[in-house]
Amino acid sequence: MNLSEREAAVRRLLESTSPLVPPDLHAEAVRRGSRMLRRRTAARRLLWLALLAAAVAFLVWASVARPWVEPPSTTTPPISDW
Repeated sequence: MNLSEREAAVRRLLESTSPLVPPDLHAEAVRRGSRMLRRRTAARRLLWLALLAAAVAFLVWASVARPWVEPPSTTTPPISDW
């Protein structure tokens, strides 16, 4: 298809009548869009809640396990009677 054929095809498309749009198309689009927005908001809140729960769980574990403290040595006995 060369350039003149493409131009003629585009002209035919533009000169033809536009297809009829269903009358309830706008209402259906608004309904679906609001449902998508509610789902996206719920998913975002759920992810923030999961992140908060993970942070709290980490803080509780860190306060109980205290991983920054060096464990006592088990290879030598304690020194006494100096």
